This record gives sequence, structure tokens and C-alpha cells, in this order.
Amino acid sequence: MNSLADQLLVLVMLINFVVLGSSRLAFCIQAVAAQGVILGLLPGIIHPFSWHLAGITACILLAKGLIIPWLINDATRKAQIKREVEPFVGYVTTLLLGAVFTAMAFVFAERLPLAPAHKDLLVVPASIATLLTGFLVLTTRRKAISQVIGYLVLENGIFIFGLLLTEAMPVMVEAGVLLDLLVGIFVMGIVINQISHEFSTIDTSLLSALKEES
Repeated sequence: MNSLADQLLVLVMLINFVVLGSSRLAFCIQAVAAQGVILGLLPGIIHPFSWHLAGITACILLAKGLIIPWLINDATRKAQIKREVEPFVGYVTTLLLGAVFTAMAFVFAERLPLAPAHKDLLVVPASIATLLTGFLVLTTRRKAISQVIGYLVLENGIFIFGLLLTEAMPVMVEAGVLLDLLVGIFVMGIVINQISHEFSTIDTSLLSALKEES
């Protein structure tokens, strides 16, 4: 992997902190869209050109960089929310946890029994750091849309790790990632729509107050 790919992976990890530290949903959506575009470019940088690779890259750029951010922005407008006002964990604390998780990702990657060709790559630590960032957003945010953003970041971490496997089974890895992404977005879209329609809010913490009517 060349230095350009490493620089892009560093940028991906910096975007993780942008998502962790911002309360503005529109800004977080733009950050995740930028992360998706970067990840869409990485396969073409890492692997030799082929028409199959070009097609997959185009699909990733379209899905991660355009269609999915547009869908989430549309849901945000319809729900009439702009900020994550009261997360379960404060933004400063979340940023500190993100920094700790990122450091742990590098330590853990060093201890993994990786192939010699993968030892010095940023793929594994970037993948683990992004996975943990997505999990952190999922568990510390109240708004369902914020949790969708967390899911996207988590899925981006899975995609980064899949870059190591594309030479072994390219079609299954890439198609599986896209399928997983689309299914997750559709499911979360349904959840957001139902919560907003039934309860006039998308604060998922309020669901714990629901009781079964006798």
C-alpha cells in the first residue's frame, strides 16, 4: 500500500473525531459522506485497475457519498431536527474515549498475528478504530438519526478491513458490504419513520418508558 492510501486512512480516522465531537447532524452526515468517498477511492489506489474494480468503486461512491447521505438528510429535514442536544455521554468525554479507543486499536493491531505483507499497514488499526467509533456513536447518542450515522461509521470500519480480503474474494466481500449497508439503512429508516410518526420524536431513550397496555 502506498503512502497516499495511508494518508487517506489517517484522514478517515480524523473524520471519526469530527463525528464524535459535533452535535450538528447535517455536519456529521457530511463528514460520513466524505468518509464514504475516501473509502470508495481506496480500492482503486490499492489494487491494479480493472473494469470490475471501476464498477465497484462507482457503486461505493454513489451509495456512500451521495444516495445514503441524501436519504439521511431528507429524514433529518422531515423530522425537523438539527442537533443532538442531550447525548447519553457528553461530547468531550466521547472525544476522550475515541482517542483512547484509537490508541488501543493501534496497540491491538500490533499484537495480531498478521501476514508479513500486512504488518506495516494502517488498514487494521484504522478499521478497528473506525469500528469502535461507530459503536461509541451508537451507544452514546439519543437520536435515531445519530445512531444511523454511528451504524454507517461502524460499517465503514468493516469495509476498511475488507480491503485486505479483496484479492482473495473480491465480489463476495464488496457485494456483501454494500448489501449489509443497504439493509441496515432500510431497517433504520423504517425505525426512524415509525418512531417519528407514532411519538412525534426520534429520541430512542423515550422508548424505555413505553409500557404494554393491558
